[in-house]
Amino acid sequence: MLPLVLMSKKLALFVDFKLLEFGAPVALGGFLVAAMILTPEALAALDAARANKLQRAVNICLGSALATIGLTVPAVLIAAHFVALPIELGLGGAEIVLLALTIGISILTFVGTRTNALQGVVHLAAFMTYVFLIFDS
Repeated sequence: MLPLVLMSKKLALFVDFKLLEFGAPVALGGFLVAAMILTPEALAALDAARANKLQRAVNICLGSALATIGLTVPAVLIAAHFVALPIELGLGGAEIVLLALTIGISILTFVGTRTNALQGVVHLAAFMTYVFLIFDS
């Protein structure tokens, strides 16, 4: 975990520089670094979905989310505490609504015994809404 966090810190310098150069929103930097870290799990989930193993794809994504929430966020908070950097985890109004919507969709999806492609499309639509909200500032 430590090499990944250190690599992300070094990469974030280059990403932040380019984002400032292009005038892109700062939140896009965090999204790009997170996307780089989550790419292996995403590719495994896509392979499972292509093989019509949707339950396996969902399980891979859930494991990835658990690792991100359960390991990455606490590691970043601890590292920021030791180097005395401020961390802001606040959400605006639109992000709170999107978070509540995502939680609701997830409950509906994961309470059932099986998943289907339509549920995946709904999750992708919520994700794309998040991506579009990054640029709404």
